[in-house]
Amino acid sequence: MEDFYRTHRYLVEHCNAPVRRVLMDEIDWSARMIGIKGTRCVGKTTFLLQYAKERFSSTDRRCLYVNMNNFYFQGRGIADFAGEFYKQGGRVLLIDQVFKQFDWSRELRRCYDLYPKLKIVFAGSSVMRLKRENPELCEIVKSYNLRGFSFREYLNLRTGLSLRWISLGELLANKRQIVAEILAKVDPQKYFAEYLEHGFYPLFREHDDFSDNLLKSMNMMTEVDILLIKQIELKYLTKIKKLFYLLAVSGPQAPNVSSLAKEIETSRATVMNYIKYLADARLINMIYPVGQRFPKKPSKVMLHNPNLYQAIYPITFDIQTQMETFFVNTMWKDHKVNQASKETLYTIDATKSFKVCSMVNRKSGSNGTVYCQYTDNTVGDNVIPLWLLGFLY
Repeated sequence: MEDFYRTHRYLVEHCNAPVRRVLMDEIDWSARMIGIKGTRCVGKTTFLLQYAKERFSSTDRRCLYVNMNNFYFQGRGIADFAGEFYKQGGRVLLIDQVFKQFDWSRELRRCYDLYPKLKIVFAGSSVMRLKRENPELCEIVKSYNLRGFSFREYLNLRTGLSLRWISLGELLANKRQIVAEILAKVDPQKYFAEYLEHGFYPLFREHDDFSDNLLKSMNMMTEVDILLIKQIELKYLTKIKKLFYLLAVSGPQAPNVSSLAKEIETSRATVMNYIKYLADARLINMIYPVGQRFPKKPSKVMLHNPNLYQAIYPITFDIQTQMETFFVNTMWKDHKVNQASKETLYTIDATKSFKVCSMVNRKSGSNGTVYCQYTDNTVGDNVIPLWLLGFLY
C-alpha cells in the first residue's frame, strides 16, 4: 500500500493541468460512484489527478489514485484492495483504466455495498456502456464523458486568457456582443487552423511527433478498447481497421454497406456493428435524419474530429469537410445533431437549422437557418463565425 501512496503523491505533485476542464464543474461530486468515460489521449488521467490536487493535499491519505495497468491487480481484486484502503482511513479511491481489471463492474458493486463511506471515481474507455451492459451499476453510477480540448480551452492554453464557455442559447441570443468581447482580447481566426490540425487532443503539448502519437493512439482504440471491451476475437481486428480506413478515405457520406461488406468479407449486419463500435471509440460520427437511429444505416459517416485527418494516409479532404467535422464534433457534447433535408444542412435538437459555409449570400438571412461562416469574423442576424461554436464547452 505504501508504494501506491508514494506513486500517488509523486503524480499529484507533478500533475500539469494548465487548463481547467469544464467537466470538473459539471460532475455531481457528492455521488459515491462516478464514471468518467473518454477516448484515449483526451486527458482522463490528468483529470483524475487534477481532482485529487484540488480537493486534497498530495500527502492526504484519504485520497488515492491507482491504475489497473499495474500488474499487482492481476492477483488482487478491486474490492479487496479498496477494503484495505478503507480500513486505513481512505475515503476517495480514483481508479484509472478500470476495464483492465477482470469483472470490474461486479467488483465496483461490491465496493459500493461493503464500504458505505467510500467514494469511487473511475475512468475508462468511451467504448464502455456503463449502464446498458453492466446492470449491477445501473442504479448507482453517475456517468460522464470527458472530451478533447474545445477550441475555447485550446485558445486559453495558447494565449493565457480565461475565456468562459457559452451555452448555445446565449451564444445565438447575444452573438454580436459576445464576438465583440472576444475580439477585443484575441482574434480566434489566428489560432483556428492550428486547432483543427492538432488542438483537440492534449498530445500536442508533447514534443514528439503529433501525427505519429495520434496514429499509435488510434491503433490502441481498435486493438485494445474495441477488441477487449467488446470481447471480439483478434482475428477480426484487420477487418475493423480496414473498415475504418475505407470510411475515412471515402469522406463524409452515407456508407454503402453492401460494398463495405464485400470489401472486408463479412456480412452487412457485422459491418453495421463495426461502424457502431468505431463510433463508440470516438473515431467516427454517425449522422442520422431526425427520428432515426442505429441500427438503421446513417445518412452520413464522418471522422469524429478534424485532428484525425492528420494521421490517415493517403487521405484528401477539402476545407468544407474539415469545417463540417468541427461543427458536428463540437455540437455533440450537449446537443443532438441530425442530417437535414439537404446535404450541407444540419438540424440541432430537432428544431434549429445550421449550415456551415465559406461565405453567406446576404439574401439568405430570412429562412431561419443559422449560417456558420469560416472565412472571417462576420456576425449578422443569422450569421456567426464558425469558431464561436468552439466556446460551447
